[in-house]
Amino acid sequence: MAVCELCGNDYEMAFEVHAAGAVHTFDSFECAAHKLAPVCDNCGCRILGHGHQTDGKFFCCAHCARAQGHTSLADNA
Repeated sequence: MAVCELCGNDYEMAFEVHAAGAVHTFDSFECAAHKLAPVCDNCGCRILGHGHQTDGKFFCCAHCARAQGHTSLADNA
């Protein structure tokens, strides 16, 4: 069994995520998302989809990007 690095649960179906040169062990996708998903620089929510990135900042949607002055981003064309 393996121990989840976020919650500490020792779980027989834990899995590894290889990201950015590191190996992480989790017992659920929820723990993996809490540890690895970027956070919107405007509203603070976890970005689980594609999101938007500009000038080194992450946004969950174009609305949040615009709220921070990034007017060129759009959610759809």
